Amino acid sequence: MHRRKFLKNSSIGTAGILSAPALVSCSEAPAANPVTTSPGPVVVCTWDFGNATEKAWGVLSTGGSALDAVEAGVRVEEADPGNQTVGYGGRPDRDGRVTLDACIMDPEGNCGSVMALEGYVHPISVARKVMEETPHVILVGEGAARFAAEQGFETQDLLTDASRAEWEQWKVEAQYKPVINIENHDTIGMLALDVNGNIAGACTTSGLAYKMQGRVGDSPVIGAGLYLDNAVGGATATGMGEEVVRTVGSFLIVELMRQGRTPQEACEEGVRRIMEKNKGRRDFQIGFLAINKAGETGAYCIHPGFSYRRFDGKGHRNIPSESALKS
Repeated sequence: MHRRKFLKNSSIGTAGILSAPALVSCSEAPAANPVTTSPGPVVVCTWDFGNATEKAWGVLSTGGSALDAVEAGVRVEEADPGNQTVGYGGRPDRDGRVTLDACIMDPEGNCGSVMALEGYVHPISVARKVMEETPHVILVGEGAARFAAEQGFETQDLLTDASRAEWEQWKVEAQYKPVINIENHDTIGMLALDVNGNIAGACTTSGLAYKMQGRVGDSPVIGAGLYLDNAVGGATATGMGEEVVRTVGSFLIVELMRQGRTPQEACEEGVRRIMEKNKGRRDFQIGFLAINKAGETGAYCIHPGFSYRRFDGKGHRNIPSESALKS
């Protein structure tokens, strides 16, 4: 999928799984839930990763936890060599090394993260182990890899032939210089609300393609690429990580919801604040996705050229926002 193109809506199967226009794919329960009075289950993720939401939905629809659902969901994309922005097959840094970043957060506020992890297909599962098996939140580089090995994860060469060929071509064309808005830095961030009314989130990526060695964006940073408060809701980000880090974007979205904004309103305000700090710039993409305790969702994204896209929270339509475009 070319990330700049918003796809037509489509329904998948009978489980209520909706593939929304490019920024979001989501799954929602039927209106009447025989298990609980919770508005869940609901799962949403950035971009049109329908296979990921379908996997997460399989966990939620049988009464599974939001935490298990988001881990299972994003693992689908981590293992897919056709997705060159996440996990196995992800585009490397400018030295040809595939480094992965991920974080996960549970309803109790516990969190785990790995940064610049090499040689392991599922950084999200390693991040969960960091959360559950260590007193730390973040493990980085060689330390993260050593921990993954100790936890029994198997190593694997993550650079596929396709990504290697593109990297070789990039080296010639770009003269070894990272490109700030090369169109391949999309992340999968996933949020889920389970039948017990609990929210969890996960975010995983191979980061900006052809980045300088050691670069880390927002995806594994709690509060930037992912944040949730089980009393309020959760948020995740996609796009240019440096801009999300500078504004602690996902934390901002949750705080705006705490103050009474809807998920949609909060996401739009988060994007506006970033653009307000970047007047005149048209060279990066940024987007936020959110869910609240009522099961309401929202998302908002800006693409190069100030093309705003709005998701109405139901997975049904894509609405260009002319007023936002003008502002």
